[in-house]
Amino acid sequence: MVWYHSTKSIIMIMLTLLLLVLPPFLPSLPPPPMIFLFLPVLIMSVLIILALSCPPQVNMSQT
Repeated sequence: MVWYHSTKSIIMIMLTLLLLVLPPFLPSLPPPPMIFLFLPVLIMSVLIILALSCPPQVNMSQT
């Protein structure tokens, strides 16, 4: 259970850092390819899905 939360947190932190660091490196003079236009939307979608996902249920009856 701790591993699940730490992995989820690391993924969320990395995706958030990508959203903060990536825009200055993307070319601003010519229009970027369509995939680069959808990259922030894709990252935000993954962050929202991770934030709203339920943690795995722990079976307490075996302890």
